[in-house]
Amino acid sequence: MIRIPAFSLTKSLLLVGLITLVGCTSSPDKRVLQYLNTADFGKRFVGNSLHDDYLTVGDSIKFTDTYNPSTLSGQATIAIDGTIDFDQAGRVWIAGMTREEAEVYLTEKAAAYYTQADVKVVLGTNVKQFFIFGEVGTTGPKPLNGDLTLFEVVMAATPNENSANLGRVRLIRPDPVDPLVITANVGQMLQGGDSTFNVLIQDNDIIVVPPTMLAQVGYFISDLVYPFTTVFSTIFKGLIGINNLGNNIGGKKKNTGVF
Repeated sequence: MIRIPAFSLTKSLLLVGLITLVGCTSSPDKRVLQYLNTADFGKRFVGNSLHDDYLTVGDSIKFTDTYNPSTLSGQATIAIDGTIDFDQAGRVWIAGMTREEAEVYLTEKAAAYYTQADVKVVLGTNVKQFFIFGEVGTTGPKPLNGDLTLFEVVMAATPNENSANLGRVRLIRPDPVDPLVITANVGQMLQGGDSTFNVLIQDNDIIVVPPTMLAQVGYFISDLVYPFTTVFSTIFKGLIGINNLGNNIGGKKKNTGVF
């Protein structure tokens, strides 16, 4: 019979227990699963606006029927439920469609009330956006108006010439299944004109301009020193306050003695 040392058996049981515990805590329950993001950036209506000009919540459109322009025309903003108020058809759902798909769909809806119909849609206000963070002058969400490249959006955000690492700019295209991260040398575009990685920005892209190595060291030291400087500053201000209070009290006593 092979004897297993008690110590080894104990370690094995602890390891199995730890693995079981980790497995139990890392697996979300059914209620959590129903809220997790399963597609793209987590928005209900998504697409590539550079290719298909899709419609989403908040977009405003103008529609006109070429056969009945006097009776069937107007403008609308896509509501939070993805619908617009369309003539006699009432509330119709168009969010997530491309502009061409919306024209076909609205024409079908209009055909139920008119002998001939051919609805044309023009996209007005566009709420598509991207995000930029890091060593730039202006961070946060930015409107995606037309064709914008990585170089254009980084330069427009005013990168810090002393701390921005333009050689390691990251473009992140979020997705729960297949996220894409591209590291681009924007500095090389400035120096050598190599535009290989000057990709077009898409809806909800995230651009990160990281700090240089020297800037990272500076931030690290600053984070270490900050608590001490805060305490010393507070103490120093307190001492000044006490000293000023003492001078004021001393001055009042001296004045009292004169009178």
